[in-house]
Amino acid sequence: MYKRILIANRGEIALRIIRACRELGIETVAIYSEADRDALYLRLADQAICIGPPKSIQSYLKIAHVIAAAEIGNVEAIHPGYGFLAENAHFNEVCRSCQIDFIGPTPEAMELLGDKNRARDLAREAKVPVVPGSDGLVSDEKEALRIAHEIGFPVLIKATAGGGGKGMRIAANDLSLATALTQAQIEAKAAFGNEGVYIEKFIERPRHVEVQILADHHGNVVHLWERDCSTQRRHQKLIEESPAPNLPDKVRQQICDAAVRLVKKAGYTNAGTVEFIVDRENHFYFIEVNARIQVEHPVSEMVTGIDLIKAQIQVAAGETLPWKQRDIRVQGASIECRINAENPQKNFQPAPGRIDQIFVPGGMGVRFDSHVYAGYTVPPYYDSMIGKLIVHRPTRQEAISCMLRALAELQIEGIPTTADFHRQVLEHSDFVEGGIDTGFVERTWKFDKG
Repeated sequence: MYKRILIANRGEIALRIIRACRELGIETVAIYSEADRDALYLRLADQAICIGPPKSIQSYLKIAHVIAAAEIGNVEAIHPGYGFLAENAHFNEVCRSCQIDFIGPTPEAMELLGDKNRARDLAREAKVPVVPGSDGLVSDEKEALRIAHEIGFPVLIKATAGGGGKGMRIAANDLSLATALTQAQIEAKAAFGNEGVYIEKFIERPRHVEVQILADHHGNVVHLWERDCSTQRRHQKLIEESPAPNLPDKVRQQICDAAVRLVKKAGYTNAGTVEFIVDRENHFYFIEVNARIQVEHPVSEMVTGIDLIKAQIQVAAGETLPWKQRDIRVQGASIECRINAENPQKNFQPAPGRIDQIFVPGGMGVRFDSHVYAGYTVPPYYDSMIGKLIVHRPTRQEAISCMLRALAELQIEGIPTTADFHRQVLEHSDFVEGGIDTGFVERTWKFDKG
């Protein structure tokens, strides 16, 4: 087992990793930008090293600075968390070339699955359903029209290196296809440095269901069942839950088995998430793999009792997974609300600033993963998430009631947050009945763009 790990991240995930390392008896080195100098979690690390100015491109994304900090801290491994360099295959390679373990998959698996078009090919080989679409990248309008007529409109144009909804366009007819193709290519090139796009049949009103997996270096792969992440806005998740409501048990088993087949085919190790869309007839289709720990991992932890961060570290250190699939059962229901420093009344505009007061909810089944405190200033340079409110109760109905109570208790003064909006979502009859899809939020609420 490692003696010392560097955490190449910030905020709540950095704190989460520090806590897991403490329980494993591992020392930690935290890095921080000048904007995070006053972060309280830095005091919990055994060492803290400043790696640059506030902007992430000059600090958290600066590979040379992160590696220099790792060498100064004399660490054996680096945990990337999520975001920043977590899915950067080059960073992964650099760590390993410097004799520092990267707590995640190999660079080869990361590169393979990070390219959505290649990942689709791999899924087909593993007999995992994919959305009907192009066999490869599409570069010209004539080819795009041929494919669209073959699979039928509407179609979805997607960046092969994409994520977060960037490089993604919907086309409903011949006329809109040409424009959508050009726009997707331009946006993909600007966002990812790769203008490659492919075409899929657009599945109307799908659910977003993902499967958490763990794989060790000894050929063992298990899943921690599924999460439903359909409550989202502009492809950004707002609320996640496990298990997925109203998903037939047969489909639940099939989707989890498909995820395991795919990661075995990829030679994947460590934690990862296989994402699917599910149509209204409960047919499911692979969309992508996230080769890292995800923001919403706590809901899987709560229903299975497995600490995913500890498991990541143990797998990276060469340990064998201590569970067989039959050992991993779902107990109760868990829901997570992402609490963001945003103003829902102004189209979810980011709202950095000073938190004057904060009251954190508690009680049976309530968990709040956050790095903020009274007097903390939310910086404008990074993602606006300031915490994750998680509940776990015996039934979904009880989990919803518990979350509503916890959201009412959560008091954050000084900046606007998304807490009240989450309460509106959880009280909506469609959410209560488990009848939502990825377009639910934008159909139901009209946001002020002022």
